[in-house]
Amino acid sequence: MTAASSAPDRTPLPDLTPDELRRYSRHLLLPQVGLEGQRKLKAASVLIVGVGGLGSPIAMYLAAAGVGRLGLVDADVVDESNLQRQIVHGQHTVGRLKVESARERLLDLNPHIRVDVYPVRLTRDNALDILRPYDIVVDGTDNFPTRYLLNDACVFLGKPFVYGSIYRFDGQVSVFDARHGPCYRCLFPQPPPPHLVPTCGMGGVFGVLPGVVGTIQATEVLKLILGIGKPLIGRLLLYDALDMTFDTVQVPKNPKCPVCGEHPTITELIDYEAFCGVSPTPAASDLEITPHDLARRLAAGEPLRVIDVREPHELTIARLPFAENIPLEQLWSRMDAFDKDTPLVFVCRSGERSRLAAEVFREEGFRAWNLQGGINAWAREVDPALRQY
Repeated sequence: MTAASSAPDRTPLPDLTPDELRRYSRHLLLPQVGLEGQRKLKAASVLIVGVGGLGSPIAMYLAAAGVGRLGLVDADVVDESNLQRQIVHGQHTVGRLKVESARERLLDLNPHIRVDVYPVRLTRDNALDILRPYDIVVDGTDNFPTRYLLNDACVFLGKPFVYGSIYRFDGQVSVFDARHGPCYRCLFPQPPPPHLVPTCGMGGVFGVLPGVVGTIQATEVLKLILGIGKPLIGRLLLYDALDMTFDTVQVPKNPKCPVCGEHPTITELIDYEAFCGVSPTPAASDLEITPHDLARRLAAGEPLRVIDVREPHELTIARLPFAENIPLEQLWSRMDAFDKDTPLVFVCRSGERSRLAAEVFREEGFRAWNLQGGINAWAREVDPALRQY
């Protein structure tokens, strides 16, 4: 399948200034791009949802290539732990909104483009309005509810959805366009249980991995705009950084797909948190225990069982001497070994993995709490000699 340009017809295409002709000279030398192709890039608009590990290389390469309008959606702020992989940000933008940090960097890279920012969380209430003005939507997210939301919105709006996903050392890329092939739901009809889907914040990510995957996504976007090559429509690209292998899996269109099939049953945006089994977050005062409160209860000799759900290699960085280590992935199969009468406190690095453990155990009838802020908060508030990471 040869790529068909996803940019709408604009007659005439915008001209390039003398500065732009010099800037894009290496593109102009390519017969597959040339002057007309570069003008198509200038006329195109692309929305990037998530300005983190994947969104960084996607945004930077699309900006450098001369895509005329970029939209950035992210409600988060830059954290120092992001800088290991989120190369669009820098030390001087820690604490700032990611969309503003990225906008500053992109306009420094290419002042000839337009960058619009949306410092909001994408929801079913705002998704259609945010996506509608853009030609192509790119996935830089890290959660299933937003991916299903993006997919459905793109199907309804008739837009291509360039998908990317990363975890530890593995990545995936595809292009979903229901007008020409399958959609995301054709590949993943149902999301996995939430406790089996650790995020990068839970399981870690190799720093260069999003660079590889995000650059492939940017490549697919440029191919779609220019109408060149063979896009990943109907194919899922699998990347293994440790083995340095690329595999491709064929993805057929599902005629029974509830969104893009012959007789769709989903015709409007739904509650994606509920669809993915993401329950409303319990009140912090109910589910979480502060470091000071845990220290007080331990000093009083209360019969608490503290479970550290981090991976064993993390214990070499910092550990709590009173906690027993059961990695999160092993925890579910060992649930029967826990006594429902004994209060449980789950601990991890920052409270994300342990919160998930506490939520699942609460649902099963256990008296469970999460150490708020994790071992890093314990180091800040109780034991300053403990290392943070």
